[in-house]
Amino acid sequence: MADPKGFLNHGREVARTRPVGERVRDWNEVYVPGSLLPIISKQASRCMDCGIPFCHNGCPLGNLIPEWNDYAYREDWTAASERLHATNNFPEFTGRLCPAPCESACVLGINQPAVTIKNVEVSIIDKAWDSGDVAAQIPERLSGKTVAVIGSGPAGLAAAQQLTRAGHTVAVYERADRIGGLLRYGIPEFKMEKRHINRRIEQMRAEGTRFRTGIEIGRDLKATDLRKRYDAVVIAAGATTARDLPAPGRELKGIYQAMEYLPLANKVQEGDFVAPPITAEGKHVVVIGGGDTGADCVGTAHRQGAASVTQLEIMPQPGEERHPGQPWPTFPMLYKVTSAHEEGGERVYSVSTTHFEGDEDGNVQWLHLVEVEFVDGKLNQKPGTERKIPAQLVTLAMGFTGTDVENGLVSQFGLELDARGNIARDADFATNVPGVYVAGDAGRGQSLIVWAIAEGRSAARGVDRFLTGASDLPAPIRPTDRSLMV
Repeated sequence: MADPKGFLNHGREVARTRPVGERVRDWNEVYVPGSLLPIISKQASRCMDCGIPFCHNGCPLGNLIPEWNDYAYREDWTAASERLHATNNFPEFTGRLCPAPCESACVLGINQPAVTIKNVEVSIIDKAWDSGDVAAQIPERLSGKTVAVIGSGPAGLAAAQQLTRAGHTVAVYERADRIGGLLRYGIPEFKMEKRHINRRIEQMRAEGTRFRTGIEIGRDLKATDLRKRYDAVVIAAGATTARDLPAPGRELKGIYQAMEYLPLANKVQEGDFVAPPITAEGKHVVVIGGGDTGADCVGTAHRQGAASVTQLEIMPQPGEERHPGQPWPTFPMLYKVTSAHEEGGERVYSVSTTHFEGDEDGNVQWLHLVEVEFVDGKLNQKPGTERKIPAQLVTLAMGFTGTDVENGLVSQFGLELDARGNIARDADFATNVPGVYVAGDAGRGQSLIVWAIAEGRSAARGVDRFLTGASDLPAPIRPTDRSLMV
């Protein structure tokens, strides 16, 4: 440990964000470019190099956090990048998008603000790209085996890269017109600029991975035909079936799932549209759902010039400190103010939508809600609290219920589902169909990007063993592993 008193001498500092009035007028990332490097060495020195680093337990990838913190403190960026990539294929993604369960498990966080692990991570990888330390890792020899990966989100990309580097010929199939899955079309540009995806794709192409866009397995190409073409298949299609709200008036125009709304804004940034077909400009916007996807809708509405933005959450407002029932090192449910919330709008907790009201042309105009409370584990409406709020655009951001079963992929393969509607798999991430594996949200259910990458890496090991009889690829998690939560 380079500075044994670092956590005593330095307080926690995080990346600075650009002024709200500036950033809502563009779609660039909200952080001040270059603001981390002047402070990151001292921040990395706050790492205590614990005897038992619980940050490892908080991170499903098993990131070697104390090691690359030490290298970052010493400003040995090449070594830091090597240790970072030892466990994570895409640290520029997790460093921007992961909610950092590693920080919740940081030992320093018992009685002080935790180490800024996420900021250190993104500083290392950005420096590595700028310095040319990220290069294609081309396999020395090819195995002669072929693998198809269905889905190009973080799980699919991680599995594809691991299997390509193991010497297999890998093709990634994506139903959208560009590679990236939810990273491409679900994450707004202001949270992660898509150039970060593009350069990883170019690295993977240089390594030998092939990409096939605009092909939906089950519709455009039968799953059975795909299985005949390849020696193994990895399903990383995500959990894309959105949870709906069966309230009266749901059929009104102007009510959309978040994943109908967000991709269109990203397509404008890609140059596909001059203006999005669905826009918040001049409208009273209501976002139903208090999670990260809801916050993405809030930030997008701000940039499109919404007249007002209101975010609704059925659960009570979380506290700002750890609840006794969520002790360290578990991941606590805390009141979180994202960059989108800093930009304005109203957040309303403990409310439930009762129905929607429209105009004579069938356009939504009002949302009716009522306050709710939990009594003995049951959700009850509070009489006399009914009211309505203006709503000319409503986005539903209430999570996802499972993988898509309507496109034929599950039935054509003959896959078994578990009790939660996810694709069932064994300890090697193998499905009931020989040679077919599943990774990411399609098998785990809706989860975090860091879990998706860990699943992709682990499933790759299972596939490699199936194809060759043995594997040296790492498998950081098992299918049954869960987050460090109470």
